[in-house]
Amino acid sequence: MTDKILILDFGSQYTQLIARVVREANVYCEIIPFQNEIVFDSYLKGVILSGSPCSVNETNAPIIDIEAIASKVPVLGICYGAQLTAKIFGGEVAKSNKREYGRALLNIVCENLLMDGLPTTSQVWMSHSDSIKTLPKGFNLIGNTDSIPIAAFVNDKESKNAIYGLQFHPEVYHSAEGKKMIDNFLVKICGCKKDWTAAHFITETVENLKTQLGNSKVVMGLSGGVDSTVAATLLHKAIGKNLYGIFVNNGLLRKNEFEEVLEIYNKLGLNVKGVDASAHFYKKLADKTDPEEKRKAIGSSFIDIFEEEAKKLSDITYLGQGTIYPDVIESAAVNGLAITIKSHHNVGGLPEKMHLKIVEPLRALFKDEVRKIGAELGIPTDILGRHPFPGPGLGIRILGDVTEEKVRLLQEADAVYTNLLKKHQLYDKVWQAGTILLPVKSVGVMGDERTYEFTIALRAVTSVDGMTADWAHLPYDFLAEVSNEIINNVKGINRVVYDISSKPPATIEWE
Repeated sequence: MTDKILILDFGSQYTQLIARVVREANVYCEIIPFQNEIVFDSYLKGVILSGSPCSVNETNAPIIDIEAIASKVPVLGICYGAQLTAKIFGGEVAKSNKREYGRALLNIVCENLLMDGLPTTSQVWMSHSDSIKTLPKGFNLIGNTDSIPIAAFVNDKESKNAIYGLQFHPEVYHSAEGKKMIDNFLVKICGCKKDWTAAHFITETVENLKTQLGNSKVVMGLSGGVDSTVAATLLHKAIGKNLYGIFVNNGLLRKNEFEEVLEIYNKLGLNVKGVDASAHFYKKLADKTDPEEKRKAIGSSFIDIFEEEAKKLSDITYLGQGTIYPDVIESAAVNGLAITIKSHHNVGGLPEKMHLKIVEPLRALFKDEVRKIGAELGIPTDILGRHPFPGPGLGIRILGDVTEEKVRLLQEADAVYTNLLKKHQLYDKVWQAGTILLPVKSVGVMGDERTYEFTIALRAVTSVDGMTADWAHLPYDFLAEVSNEIINNVKGINRVVYDISSKPPATIEWE
């Protein structure tokens, strides 16, 4: 086991960012709803209280026993967490004269461990409508801004029972020294060893999987994506041939993807069976034009094929899944509801249907951490560096009905686009790129012949997490080359357009 920090979530939009900063400091942390019971074991070194959309003065404001927590481990309250600390211990919190949002300059007014090694003045990020008017007895001011007299404070103790409060958000990019503050809390105040590394995670996870699974057999649906591949590789290191992977070709993959991914799995030594079910999916998709109907047809078809293949195996106990941490914590509410995994990670209810237990090697990791683990495991960059690809595949990049011929056209056009992005070293500069086949034909001229063929839309976006995205400003010369290559080499397409919509208001995918 490794040292651990708990983050109590009061519903802040920044809670995941706190976790990311802690993890980046090579310290393990978990996010739990504020009302969950805390287990104080030898590995728990500190607790961080998140912000919240609530006011501490609301009738039903979320409240916890901070004094009881601080009797065991140091506490850091951020925004709402700081205000709650001040109020519980007898200070005054009230509405600000104006909403305080955005950049401010923090002035450190006395020496303290949290801000050790920081410049006396630095930029921080505010986001609150309440302010701490007076500090409780036994607490000292350690930082202020021009408009906020109490921006940071600490109780009299700077050791096991230390309680710090920050009115601002150290976890966001705009707080220039925020990461250093959190690092000080982790190391100088909580005494955490910075041993949360990819190599450590792999060693510990493989040992835990060996203990959990023993000689049990695991079946897992693989997609060729980062998460499922890394999860399968960890399981393989733990149980070897007792992992049975199933990689289904739904006929909606990218050009040559089925064969290429199977070859990579073979090189990794994974026990994976490739199942070409293209005809089954095309039949189920026949004449369907509504995006939701297409998604349901693709999803139910996958379940049919996966279940059929899994039944050919004997004595299977577990279903392996590539669930990652954001999928877990996005489903955790601060209103008392239990944590539930999002349905699309539960393979359509297969665990219950097939009476299987679930094993999820990556449920503690963020996406960037999964890639680091994958690199440590020696998984090729062809998989680790791949752009996100929708679960229903090209089925939702073909607007209107899906046919085998339309899939072929889109695969060819997409291959041209992707290959040229890589050739011009643009692939890694965009977050996601792909082609969309429009249900539109237009007139064209090739040589002396008149054509009436389909239109392809190119899509490329820049993003951090896919929640928001801007259209990628690809060079005109590059776009011209892509257009020429597609029109000259893919018979059936005579027009190429480029999507310059951002998210919001548009979405990344068209369906």
